[in-house]
Amino acid sequence: MKKSISKIFGLAILSLATIATSCSSDDNGGETTPGSTFVVNREDLKGTINDGNVVLESGTYKLTGKLIVANGATLTIKPGVKVEATALVAGQFQEVRYIAISQGAKIDVQGTATNPVVMTAAVQAPAAWGGLVICGKAPINKGTTATAEVSELTYGGTVANDNSGTIKYLRIEYSGYSYNADKEFNGLSLFGVGNGTTIEYVQAYEGSDDGFEWFGGTVNAKYLVVSNKGANVGDDLFDWTEGWNGTGENWYGIRTNAGNRGIEADNNSGNPLATPISNPTIKNLTLVGTEAGSENQGIKLRVGTQGNFDNVVLKGWKTGFDVQHDASVGYVGTSLKATRVKFEEVAVKSVGKKTDDTVVDVSAVFTEDNTATGAGNGSGVPTWTAGWTVGL
Repeated sequence: MKKSISKIFGLAILSLATIATSCSSDDNGGETTPGSTFVVNREDLKGTINDGNVVLESGTYKLTGKLIVANGATLTIKPGVKVEATALVAGQFQEVRYIAISQGAKIDVQGTATNPVVMTAAVQAPAAWGGLVICGKAPINKGTTATAEVSELTYGGTVANDNSGTIKYLRIEYSGYSYNADKEFNGLSLFGVGNGTTIEYVQAYEGSDDGFEWFGGTVNAKYLVVSNKGANVGDDLFDWTEGWNGTGENWYGIRTNAGNRGIEADNNSGNPLATPISNPTIKNLTLVGTEAGSENQGIKLRVGTQGNFDNVVLKGWKTGFDVQHDASVGYVGTSLKATRVKFEEVAVKSVGKKTDDTVVDVSAVFTEDNTATGAGNGSGVPTWTAGWTVGL
């Protein structure tokens, strides 16, 4: 009996030693993960994860190029991990730093309210790196599938409940790298992402393009924050196009610079009637702006988008709702409407134009309610942002 126990105990120690060796490092000092051929180098994180579950355990990882998670692989990021994009030499487009999740791959961000995951840049200024891109298999209206403009990965399909993983308590800082005027990264870019994916408690901080953008898909997103206060930050806080049909709940966006809109919402600029038609449901929304800038609308709805909003607070915009093009104008009051809206310091509550620029009354797009609470605290910072956000 004693002899058997000794043998078992010895085998257990040997097994633990083997596991520790395989999880800790390879001969070149990189971190390895069981079940994956990808070797993690904290000082040189880039490449393609082709298999297994690669785990970023703790501390800081220097992102030195693009990191692609391929079909069948998973990237897991533990609480408190910082991924820091290193500085990019001007013009080296092939070396742009970003993280992209391919169709069939997954990301698992395990941040907490007191210990979020942070994706940031060594150069603490907008457009320092590309941000996070996720490509799923859910429907889009640009075709059955398409190619993502900022990663050249395929997205779209027929799987509405496609699952690209889970993101909780993530802060994305200084993103929005621009190749040119027509090809720019956002903070979080969602290309055909399905509603099997979980996205909750994410902040886009001081990015140069949109904070969040949906390119079709069905994914739902809760507790989102965009904060743009730097002098050189532009474009929209939230943006959707290509037939997004998900839900949004508890969104807070603020800008104090001369950037663009709170929300820019499209269906399809080439064909406003393309299906599936963008038609999200947004509840508990606060958008705080400033009267600076030429595109100063709280919510701009155009080229065929539909949408239903409820419990909305708009503060500090020249225009509250701007509805454009025949298709979207035709939906006003039915499949394009906002209920329980509170305006604060908004000069013009709504404006509308048909495709031929004829001015039209679109005031039926909203109904007012001065008791609206928006994201939870009126035009103030919501309590649910405490601990994991910055710059509010």
